[in-house]
Amino acid sequence: MVPRICNLIIEYSFYLLFLLVPLVFSGNTSELFELNKMWLTWGLTIIIGAFWFTKMVLQRRILIQKTPLDIFIGLFLLSQIISTIFSWDRYVSFWGYYSRFNGGLLSTLTYIFLYYAFVSNFQDKVKVIKRILFVSLFSGLIVAVWGLPSHFGYDPTCFLFRGNLDVSCWTADFLPQVRIFSTLGQPAWLAAYLAILIPISIGFFINNLKSSSSDSQIKNRESGIMNYVLSRNFIHNSLFIILYSLFYIALLYANTRSGFLGLPLSLLFFFLSYLLLKRKSIKSQLSVLAIPIVVFIAITFIIGIPIPQLNNLTLPGLRQYFEKNKTSNSPQDIQKSTEQTVSGGTESGSIRLLVWKGGLDAWKNYPLFGTGVETFAFAYYKYKPPLQNQVSEWNFLYNKAHNEYVNYLATTGLFGLGSYLVMIGYFLTIVILRLKAEGSQILRNAQNDKPNNLIILALTSSYISILITNFFGFSVVITNIYLFMIPAFVFILGGMLSQKKDKEVKIHYETSVWQWTPIFLISIAALYMLITLLNFWRGDLAYAKGYNLSRVGENQLAYKELHDALDLRGNEPVFKDELAANNAAFAVALLSDQNNKENQEVLSYASSLVQEAIATSDEIVSDYPNNIVYWKSRVALFFTLSRIDDRYLAKALEAIKQASVLAPNDANIFYNLGVLYGQNNEIAKGIQALEKSLTLKPDYIDARYALGLFYHEKAIDKDGRVIDSLMQEKAIDQMQYILTISPDNTGAIEAIKDWER
Repeated sequence: MVPRICNLIIEYSFYLLFLLVPLVFSGNTSELFELNKMWLTWGLTIIIGAFWFTKMVLQRRILIQKTPLDIFIGLFLLSQIISTIFSWDRYVSFWGYYSRFNGGLLSTLTYIFLYYAFVSNFQDKVKVIKRILFVSLFSGLIVAVWGLPSHFGYDPTCFLFRGNLDVSCWTADFLPQVRIFSTLGQPAWLAAYLAILIPISIGFFINNLKSSSSDSQIKNRESGIMNYVLSRNFIHNSLFIILYSLFYIALLYANTRSGFLGLPLSLLFFFLSYLLLKRKSIKSQLSVLAIPIVVFIAITFIIGIPIPQLNNLTLPGLRQYFEKNKTSNSPQDIQKSTEQTVSGGTESGSIRLLVWKGGLDAWKNYPLFGTGVETFAFAYYKYKPPLQNQVSEWNFLYNKAHNEYVNYLATTGLFGLGSYLVMIGYFLTIVILRLKAEGSQILRNAQNDKPNNLIILALTSSYISILITNFFGFSVVITNIYLFMIPAFVFILGGMLSQKKDKEVKIHYETSVWQWTPIFLISIAALYMLITLLNFWRGDLAYAKGYNLSRVGENQLAYKELHDALDLRGNEPVFKDELAANNAAFAVALLSDQNNKENQEVLSYASSLVQEAIATSDEIVSDYPNNIVYWKSRVALFFTLSRIDDRYLAKALEAIKQASVLAPNDANIFYNLGVLYGQNNEIAKGIQALEKSLTLKPDYIDARYALGLFYHEKAIDKDGRVIDSLMQEKAIDQMQYILTISPDNTGAIEAIKDWER
């Protein structure tokens, strides 16, 4: 009885995993989507693990199913562990980059654990897999229906957050009218998720169509077409058509090339493999495949596609072509303007190539084990291509390579990427060989066609779509769940797991104290992990609130929230970093208030805030010396404190020098280095730093303006008379260069007027 309860809880936990992970998000956490999805996954994994281990204790045996991927999964896991040990930042490598978390060692352990939990508890339960797939389709339906209205300006998320059914809760960079993202968080993530579900929905559609075709033909002759239309089979077929149609419409409205390319390539594999399996009756099978193909072509023609060269053949493209000469500002121009706004100006493919180059350069310096799991943000700063400074997203923090394979190569080296690719390649090889063998049997005897073959083929196609979308982007929680769970589903559906001869042990006697003791310990451990997880999540809520309060100058309120966050999660460096920055701003605000000049209590409190801020920053950079984010925060902290004491400028300068070592090709860091040199009265060094900044980014207006001021300062004496005409000419040249970029720049215009006077 108890093992059966354990089975039910494990089973329904998996249902909840596939139902809720795509849907869950919160407007109160520091990151709305991925953080909450990862937390839910961890929570359900703890529950699954607790009842799986309890079941082992009750049955007095180890319940771990062997699978064809064991060696390869083991090698991949070993690569992640070794990379974590030798990581630039072990904390980040274990937990994952804060706000994402997916990709850290803990998340990888979670996905592998879920894989083995499933195959060990449901090694012969095909019905459970099919229920999970139906749950997945239902969850996908909610995701699509939730996201589609946002394309037309009515986002349910904004209604949930603010009570307004519009898109006002999003900034200009995340307008769902241009690219929807529904409950997934980003258009590319939504498209990748839907590209997984579309082959599955088509697989069920074809399976249902096949199983009902022979019966329906007989019934149609006997009872007429109307009865067939009202029959269960027709309704099911229609629902599947509606499902993959809605999924595809939402995918197109996501307007991302990675998802769009991933789907047709995976469907090409699906359809060609299906025809090879059914080559004995290929003509009749073509008519089956014609339905989804015609549906996709029709939807594509009406909506358009995110590839400009092909979009000319769609209805929106043709409309633009015929109307482009009717108005001076054509729809095509509007679309280009919109695309430029969304992407920030530079074509996304060009930016990706630069990010990939930075990842490859990082790998060349750490070829075997990489820089450490999930340390791409730090590695990329170190090996950032100089040309990256000249694109529109030049000052972005890239915590992923926007290519899963480059990301693994840079952060886990050849061992990590190699074991990852071998694991994937071996799975695809054994599945394709099995399908080939099944095809030969069907060719000899049509009765050998097993109903699960089509679902296996659909799942394999979904798996391939993940591999393709990961090439142009990176995995997220839900795609990684499918990446690890699809092989488990395929092995069970295909009967590829070795079945143990002994049946499940039945307990006919009272459980002994020796069994209740480990069960009690398992329960305590699970409860402790769940409470720890909950406290971490609550800590993030407080951190998010404190972060937002700090940004609007409510430093006193932020102080309380950030301390609450650290009370709940005391060793989180992200919380400490924000607390240090807030303390510095809070102290400066108190000391800058003239009313507090004689208030010793306030002065003492402000002093304690300063000391806490410095001590916290010292601790962070000492514990995480390779994390450039914390060094940049340290620069900002001491620069803030320099408003009340110039002596802190030296500390800021010291921190920015270290940041320049960690990011030798970052134009912004060298600009700030130059400015700090100038404020420290080291003009010559400031000029060198600013010249370096402009070498990296010639159109950097702020750096040119500062360099012009420094040149001018070197050109004049203490009385303001020009003593170095060459240096003065260089100063004017900087301002004139600014006017070629920004003709209305008042600072440059006024500087030239003053200097030429």
